[in-house]
Amino acid sequence: MTEPTPTPGAPTDAAALARYVDHTLLKPEATEADVTALVEEGARLGVFSVCVSPTFVAHAVEVAAGRLAVATVCGFPSGKHVSEVKAAEAARSVADGADEVDMVVDVGAAKAGDVEAVRRDIAAVRAAVPAGKVLKVIIESAALTDDEIVAVCRAAQAAGADFVKTSTGFHPAGGASAHAVALMARTVGPALGVKASGGVRTLPDALAMIAAGATRLGLSGTAAVLAGFDDATSAGGAPSDGGY
Repeated sequence: MTEPTPTPGAPTDAAALARYVDHTLLKPEATEADVTALVEEGARLGVFSVCVSPTFVAHAVEVAAGRLAVATVCGFPSGKHVSEVKAAEAARSVADGADEVDMVVDVGAAKAGDVEAVRRDIAAVRAAVPAGKVLKVIIESAALTDDEIVAVCRAAQAAGADFVKTSTGFHPAGGASAHAVALMARTVGPALGVKASGGVRTLPDALAMIAAGATRLGLSGTAAVLAGFDDATSAGGAPSDGGY
């Protein structure tokens, strides 16, 4: 699946914004039928990918039938898995057909300043996610200081990741912020993508993240976000970027 190339400036319609989106369903109670519905809705909306739990990767790939990419998670949501287990989980997801793997770092190691442990953890998963498959690194930015965000992003870059990602969406500290996205984007530059996820629920939220530097969005309420363009048009105005 070809990586989307965002055009300069904010998306001006739903179709353009949809190409930024990983349409996501990671609820523990999700069923196979829910995943089928997710894929069909994602294809209808024109999103880049769906993101599902590892147990649903093979099913999502079968339903998607090449219409969109399939992403999954690894070490989710705590990141408190030994690296060998994360690597094995990632390898199984790739074998099941996943195009992308979003791994969670050991946030405690980052908080303790053990950046080398974070780098080794990411590198172990990178070794299990071969060239041509995308590795995103979830740093849980709301739980980190700015200095810790920078350090973990640099570790991800050194370990060969393709993206850094703000959040799981499950941490009590919160999800994505435009401040964190901007800091992450400045740190990794154009070499890595930046994915904003967690709490991005409206069109202004989404546009604010893109304005801050996000090149991918993790959304569970994708249809409602994209419908913001229709709402703005019917109200006779252009969509707001949330002031960013």
